[in-house]
Amino acid sequence: MVKNLSNRHLFLNYLGQTSKHPIALEIKKAKGIYLYTSKGKKYIDMVSGVCVNNFGHNHQKVVEAVVNQAKIHMHLMVYGEYIQQPQLQYAKTLVSLLPHNLESIYYVNSGSEAIEGAIKLAKRFTKRTEIIAFKNAYHGSTHGALSIGHENLKNTFRPLLPDVKLLEFNNRENILKVSKKTACVVVEPIQAEAGVILPEEDFLKDLSDRCKKTGTLFIFDEVQTGFGRCGTLFAFEQYEAAPDILVIAKAMGGGMPLGGFISSKNIMDSLAENPTAGHITTFGGHPVSCASAIAALNLLINTSILSKVKTKGDLIYNTLKNHPTVFQIRKTGLLLAVELKEKKLAAKAINALLEEGLVTDRFLFNDYAFRIAPPLTITKREIKTVCKKIIKALDALK
Repeated sequence: MVKNLSNRHLFLNYLGQTSKHPIALEIKKAKGIYLYTSKGKKYIDMVSGVCVNNFGHNHQKVVEAVVNQAKIHMHLMVYGEYIQQPQLQYAKTLVSLLPHNLESIYYVNSGSEAIEGAIKLAKRFTKRTEIIAFKNAYHGSTHGALSIGHENLKNTFRPLLPDVKLLEFNNRENILKVSKKTACVVVEPIQAEAGVILPEEDFLKDLSDRCKKTGTLFIFDEVQTGFGRCGTLFAFEQYEAAPDILVIAKAMGGGMPLGGFISSKNIMDSLAENPTAGHITTFGGHPVSCASAIAALNLLINTSILSKVKTKGDLIYNTLKNHPTVFQIRKTGLLLAVELKEKKLAAKAINALLEEGLVTDRFLFNDYAFRIAPPLTITKREIKTVCKKIIKALDALK
């Protein structure tokens, strides 16, 4: 047996890999917006674990909630069978902040599973099979989620779900393709992995109106955009459209794994019969994750964090928008896509920023841009420091 193998060797040889070239930073600890490697180097996290750590790393309130609940109990039974206080407390608080029709939450483990559950719910309730989604969207990696996602990710895994139509986002003519055969329309209010593509005026409203007219369920995927990322609790609040089913995850758990889909009681109850247990999950609504989620939600609604998101995003935008390498910056709150003038520059920029101690990220479906999505708790002083580092890195690319 080989002894004293490095952690990097163990990582590359014993863990299933998502790509041939992982970042492979070895993080020893994290605090606030900072990541610390085993070699003592400090990085600034400008992607929040891809919109998960909205309140930074190791937040005292979240950690206390996790520890306190773990001392009481952890997993007890598959989801839906036992009455558990953390699930109830979180659901009651969240539902009170949502439109009246979003009153019943089904807890799951991740965004992908939440999408799967939402699609199943729509097909079960409407007794229809057609699903409409939009090109350049990302809804997850499971088979159902892949079926309504980008072509590049799913060709190898066919056959997938039948009766799926993929339309162009922001193309108003496509709205009329929603018919009385359509079970659901699944949309990201802002297309995140396409490079932060915002909806054009009234597109979501008109799409919502069409769904109402045809009896189609309107599903909003707010896995990335939810919980303050866009400057409001959810992005849909900024548009004249509300979902019949809201899909959430990522920042929901405050750093712990948690997801959910939310609908009316009438719609949600259809999953409980014909068949019984129309969706089943063992760990959905894990009490420790729910306790963490409660702490995170309380931070969002009981502090000034949310009210400062837009101005922080504006500060980044205004500081970087005129750089010679920048073609365009698209943003909503603290979710920004910095699109460069040349495709080859984006990958170089991400590497150069890493050398400057900044963790950024690419987008799945936009090779010209890099992602900026720091914890919402980042200060204006920290933003100014970050922007200086970004400008330095971009200057070296010219």
